[in-house]
Amino acid sequence: MKTLVRGWLGLLTISLLGASVFADDWPQWLGPKRDSVWRETGILEKFPKDGPTIKWRVPVSGGYSGPAVAGGRVFVTDYVVEKGKVANPRARVKLEGKERVLCFSATDGKLLWKHEYGCPYNLSYPVGPRATPTVAGGKVYTLGAEGNLFCLDAEKGTVVWSKELKKEYKTETPLWGFSCNPLVDGQKLICLVGGDGSVAVAFDKDTGKELWRSLSNKEPGYGTPAIVEAGGKRQLVVWDPKTINGIDAETGKPYWSFELPSNQGMSIMTPRKAGDYLFAGGMMNQAVLLKLSPHKPAAEEVWRGTASTGVYPINSTPFIEDGIIYGVDQQGQFRAVKLETGERLWETFAPTTNLPREKSNAGTAFLVKNGDRFFLFSESGDLIVAKLSPKGYEEISRCKLLAPTNEAFGREVVWSHPAFADKCVFARNDKELVCASLAK
Repeated sequence: MKTLVRGWLGLLTISLLGASVFADDWPQWLGPKRDSVWRETGILEKFPKDGPTIKWRVPVSGGYSGPAVAGGRVFVTDYVVEKGKVANPRARVKLEGKERVLCFSATDGKLLWKHEYGCPYNLSYPVGPRATPTVAGGKVYTLGAEGNLFCLDAEKGTVVWSKELKKEYKTETPLWGFSCNPLVDGQKLICLVGGDGSVAVAFDKDTGKELWRSLSNKEPGYGTPAIVEAGGKRQLVVWDPKTINGIDAETGKPYWSFELPSNQGMSIMTPRKAGDYLFAGGMMNQAVLLKLSPHKPAAEEVWRGTASTGVYPINSTPFIEDGIIYGVDQQGQFRAVKLETGERLWETFAPTTNLPREKSNAGTAFLVKNGDRFFLFSESGDLIVAKLSPKGYEEISRCKLLAPTNEAFGREVVWSHPAFADKCVFARNDKELVCASLAK
């Protein structure tokens, strides 16, 4: 009997250790591989009647930035207003306040440390920072809405190095603020800055020393570049407000470029690669599908968007699977589109407005795949489990996770990408950060 008990305890220990070892982090925007895939198993199929178990809630202040989860810690940025008032969020608004980087325990939400700094705002929709922190190698990298770039010790919160991008690169804050999610690539930290020769800038991630700069445009846009492998090279794909570009990820040397003008500088989505294809698009029917050469760093155009084809994302990056683009269009339509032709297969407003046919300017839902289904986080604060296929949208379950606390186009929204780690979802609005268990 004792042998059986010892054996059972041993198996239990191995099981628990295995669960710990294989628990996923979400150390940056769009997840560990920046591909919007959550690879943990043992996740619930649908929500309980009263919704998922809330492990903890903690107060935070304003911000569009999503949380990052790594090493048992949750990192998020926010903005505390000290002076000023928002009368019209669509125009530039001057506020006095401070940006903060907050670090919480992923287990119980206890505040472990915070780093804060004075930061006057002069931008539109001045709720708070836009960029999700990036955690790598014991450091956390954050970019504020006015261009304050920090490298902090992830355990202590102390400053390792910092940059004021506006001052160093003689550029202005974009109307809606600096928004690029910092990208760690080997020894490099890559950010979009803007200006003459400095749309994309690579820094040494440990010292902050500039390694290279590339491309020219007055503004950097509001998106995040992607690293792709094609033509025997690792390429950094950058969509600035005028062009989509492939550059050498190691040196910044330009390889190829195509015109892709964005309305009001709103190049937002991260370019998505699927096989040899590369897609990017935004509002006002601006989209292009490129085919990357397998033989050299080059590309050719396959199709451009029209009023009756394609999908034109605003706040969220689409997901491409089995030759289908799934994404949210400018007016909130969640669409399925054939990758190779741009043909529209179906649309629904359920993930954004939860109504069959109600448009909403810049309607938003964030997509993350887990197993054979998707978790969608709606601007209404709902978390949705759904299956997506060329045949249609199949909603399985839905729960209210957060209240929408922000305002856009006369409606209440929450526009912050959640994180999925430790079999939980971590999400924030402008008042609180919540952790809910999604374990089966």
